[in-house]
Amino acid sequence: MSALAQSSDDRRERALAALAEKPDGVVEALAAKAEVTPSEILGLLPEGAAVTVPKDAFADIWTDMTGWGEILLIVHTEDIVLEAEGSLPQGSEGHGWFNIHGDSPIGGHIRKDDCAAITFVDRQFHGRRSCSVWFMNEKGSAMFKIFVRRNEQRELVGEQLAKFEALRDRYADA
Repeated sequence: MSALAQSSDDRRERALAALAEKPDGVVEALAAKAEVTPSEILGLLPEGAAVTVPKDAFADIWTDMTGWGEILLIVHTEDIVLEAEGSLPQGSEGHGWFNIHGDSPIGGHIRKDDCAAITFVDRQFHGRRSCSVWFMNEKGSAMFKIFVRRNEQRELVGEQLAKFEALRDRYADA
């Protein structure tokens, strides 16, 4: 039976079991083990750990994050986990793409219309607090993620964490 044909109760039970086994594990790995989407795993996190907002907020959220300083951008597929550090350049729309270029190693083109929702994730990851913004596609996977950086002591950078929390809270309270 395909994953899509399985009942939502079966999917939920598998996802809950995977999350219970490794609550601070890699979301994509938990989803693969449970044969569900990363979005389904995020939806089972404790209240407040995954705050999802409409895709219409894309440009506003992106613009806010351009003022965060150096971030960690991750693209995670089944074949690669690509990490890029740098500041987010301003974006502009053109020819069906959200284009990002600037004085940063982060650049390229995003199919903004493929973004179905944006999720602010604040959870434990391998025993440490991790805060990130996930741009989710219609398939329930992250197109890419923006992480709050860590300092030399492996602690979240305070100023950036405050900006993450303020942005998340602005949408959570809306």
